[in-house]
Amino acid sequence: MTNPFSMWPGHFCWLDLAAADADVASAFYKNLLGWTTQSHSVHGGHFASFRLGEEEVATIYQLRTHHLAQGVPSHWTPYIAVTSVDLSVRQAAALGASVVVAPFAIPGRARIALLQDPVGAVLGLWQPLHCETHPG
Repeated sequence: MTNPFSMWPGHFCWLDLAAADADVASAFYKNLLGWTTQSHSVHGGHFASFRLGEEEVATIYQLRTHHLAQGVPSHWTPYIAVTSVDLSVRQAAALGASVVVAPFAIPGRARIALLQDPVGAVLGLWQPLHCETHPG
């Protein structure tokens, strides 16, 4: 997504799809929306970027076996742009959020974290590392 508005702090800027069957989900979105996929690996996991033409629009990945065994359903995770993931995670925790995934860097893209808000909704925080190449 090269939309310059996507990197404004406080705005939704990225989406991930965790799929129980990534192949079935990929085929669905390809046929429904005309998206294509481009595979890559990050942190030992295999992911695919959904693309609309030349633009990345989201990421899809296969839910891991232990998540499937725990009954985790397929789900979309929205990410909100922030200036500092670490500061935002500390603020969110002080306000009653749970840290699901502590901040970490996706090389060349962003520093991210996953939170569960006080009422149970999960969201991601996205701090772009290279706004000119992948702002979110």
